[in-house]
Amino acid sequence: MVSTTLQLLKNELPVDEGSLLLNGDVKTGLVLVDVVNGFCTVGAGNLAPRQPDEQISSMVDESVKLAKAFSEKQWPIFAFLDSHHPDIPEPPFPPHCIIGTPESELVPALQWLENEPNATLRRKDCIDGFLGSIEKDGSNVFVDWVKNNDIKALLVVGICTDVCVLDFVCSALSARNRRILTPLEDVIVYSRGCATSDLPVHVARTIKDALAHPQELMHHIGLYMAKDRGAKIVSDVSFCVPKEQ
Repeated sequence: MVSTTLQLLKNELPVDEGSLLLNGDVKTGLVLVDVVNGFCTVGAGNLAPRQPDEQISSMVDESVKLAKAFSEKQWPIFAFLDSHHPDIPEPPFPPHCIIGTPESELVPALQWLENEPNATLRRKDCIDGFLGSIEKDGSNVFVDWVKNNDIKALLVVGICTDVCVLDFVCSALSARNRRILTPLEDVIVYSRGCATSDLPVHVARTIKDALAHPQELMHHIGLYMAKDRGAKIVSDVSFCVPKEQ
């Protein structure tokens, strides 16, 4: 049933995906959205996968590959870490990614970013990382990162495709359109570097007030909405070193 519905959805709401070749000509920054234990590591918390999840595991692998490639080239990296105070809820979600617990830390394969000179880590206590980057004085850590690094393109990966990734992408696009993120031109979402959670309808019906969240369907919808708002969607990312003159 889900596969039939998914195919119907893809037919009616197609997402044409391109390829991205990074050669250093366009200053590109990598944005990792919430690749933390609380969303990615089996059994790590209320919103973590209950069992091994191929889509999430693949997302983590692709995120790690890109982070390592950007690090080797000394290109800028920005990582959002979902982190919440235990006394401040985030409805409609149950408690998750509480500050000071392993849930709010990067997955083991990315913890080296904490000591990476080209990486900026930002803990956020809300769905949208753009809003979560606002300081008490009104400044914005993410905006400053884009401007200070003269970034013209963002490559976005992470979880969840249709929640935190989508909200951040939409805000970044709106900020770009209002010239808040100058010189930013493009926001690019790497589909294989994104994933979302899975809550089938038959399971959701056993949980009070829960909404079904079929993984493949919602992943596709997240990508479609991001593209509809102006993001570029790619299914392949490769690197090419410019030839010396």
